[in-house]
Amino acid sequence: MMGDDANLSVTIAHIVQRLKGTYLHSQIERHAKECLHQPEIKLESLKEDVRCFLKTSGWERKLQNAVYRELHSHLPPTHPAAPPEHLKEPLAYMRKAQATWEKRVLKSLNSMSSELGVPLARMRGAEEQKELRNKWNEMGTDEPDLSSFRPVYAPKDFLEVLVGLRNPNYDSSEDVSSRSHWGLIQAPLNVRDIPQLRQVFTELNLTTGQLGIDDNAHIHPDLFENQYVLVGKKVVEDQDSAAAQQYSRRGCSNGLRADLWALILNSTNQPPDVMHYEQLKTGVIQHDLLVDNLIYKDVKLTASNDDYYFVFEDFLYQVLLCFSRDTLVLEHFKYNSATPPKAYIQGKAGDEDFAVVYPPNGVIPFHGFSMYVAPLCYLYNEPSKLYSVFREMYVRYFFRLHSISSSPSGIVSLCLQFERLIQAHLPQLFYHLRQIGAQPFTSVKEIQ
Repeated sequence: MMGDDANLSVTIAHIVQRLKGTYLHSQIERHAKECLHQPEIKLESLKEDVRCFLKTSGWERKLQNAVYRELHSHLPPTHPAAPPEHLKEPLAYMRKAQATWEKRVLKSLNSMSSELGVPLARMRGAEEQKELRNKWNEMGTDEPDLSSFRPVYAPKDFLEVLVGLRNPNYDSSEDVSSRSHWGLIQAPLNVRDIPQLRQVFTELNLTTGQLGIDDNAHIHPDLFENQYVLVGKKVVEDQDSAAAQQYSRRGCSNGLRADLWALILNSTNQPPDVMHYEQLKTGVIQHDLLVDNLIYKDVKLTASNDDYYFVFEDFLYQVLLCFSRDTLVLEHFKYNSATPPKAYIQGKAGDEDFAVVYPPNGVIPFHGFSMYVAPLCYLYNEPSKLYSVFREMYVRYFFRLHSISSSPSGIVSLCLQFERLIQAHLPQLFYHLRQIGAQPFTSVKEIQ
């Protein structure tokens, strides 16, 4: 009990420290001072009156949402004696695999730079800056020659690394039985079985209404859909992040999805957020990065290969180019198994005093990276809002899909989860696919 109280105190202190100095903190402080001049604020009940004012004016709810975000996007404080690398990834063989993979990706990027004679970064000329500023909303019409640029890696390259993961302290030959795992992923991690998944996702129970299923044409909307949508509108009106996440576990209506997702992520798009986006835009206009070409090529090869299907090509460029310059993204490396890559100022290779994170956000784009943003383009038509939601999605969820880690939400565990469920509940299909040389995991990938 004492240990729980100590952990709670540490968590509270950690969140308070993180929120100090933020835009929200300054706004709450300013409004609290202004309310002191109101006649209903009494000196003898000052604390309670100010708290009541902040509650009725909506600032208490905004603070609750900010705390909720901190609890869900950062690792909880651990023992002070724990090594820093253990906070990022507790398993040594996972850390080693991630470090090896990072070196391979960075080597690919540096090789491309050397072979093509293209610097990692350069200042754009005045005329080039003016041209880019003028066509900012029409970048999709540009057709640069990208034939010499290649993705630093493709998903299949990453899959090969995941397939090769082995725990040197685990001998799988000692556990040969009917329960042995015969899939591609051989990392011995604990993943949930069906009973455990049912406990975690209780809202998917057949007895519980689910939007997208119980609002089918043959079911009268009065039986579920209408009432559920009304509840959703109330959740959005109340601006409660925790309530929005709980509500969304049973589905989101198309008309509320954008607002609910932004509320869950506490992506408010306040004036400082808009200003930050504009600063990133200025950075794009002023400096040209080698990774910009990788972004251009990826968008051309994936999302924008059919104008009649996907019409948000310009949004993708705007968001991804700004994202590559956003140093706020570096914050997530505190709880990411990955480490941001570094480059050296020209002529100072090997001198750590002249090492800089490259690209500035620490994330080298790969083939298919633009597909993280593409679905969000259907929900948000304002670039700064789209950017804010995507960045929050990335630092909270997406980064785990291309980092090697033992996290239950990481790509290794998700792949293993899929294979074990297929093996346990569709064993004949699993065996058949193996017999014809088509592993279930890669078969699904090919179908997609």
